[in-house]
Amino acid sequence: MAVVAHNEEDVKLLARLLRAEAEGEGKQGMLLVGNTGVNRARATCLDFKNIRTIRQMVFQSPGGFEATQKGYFYQRARDSEIALARRVLRGERFDPARNSLWFFKPSGSCPAQWYNQNNSGRFKSHCFYIPTRADCPQVY
Repeated sequence: MAVVAHNEEDVKLLARLLRAEAEGEGKQGMLLVGNTGVNRARATCLDFKNIRTIRQMVFQSPGGFEATQKGYFYQRARDSEIALARRVLRGERFDPARNSLWFFKPSGSCPAQWYNQNNSGRFKSHCFYIPTRADCPQVY
């Protein structure tokens, strides 16, 4: 059962986002980006109060993903990324992005907090950040 309503175009859109944001991080890195995106579409809190669909999540501005805002969101979705997108849309969740709403790639170590959100861990070059359960229970 899907955790976020979607159609086939949404699956491909999410798959493109996974590729654009984390292709260099491998399959696991792309799944983590997918978890963050799905969490944003599920959340009704913080910067994501008006985000309800995959399309809104992918193209959120301001506060959205760097790939869509800086112009490297142009490659088509491949079968491998489509399969990963389907997994996260079905509800598969992975640490450290299980409850994350944000990630970024610092030049050094992960700060303990980023915009008042706690670090939940690192995977390769990306640091993941989570809201508190009180601030955003929908992602827990």
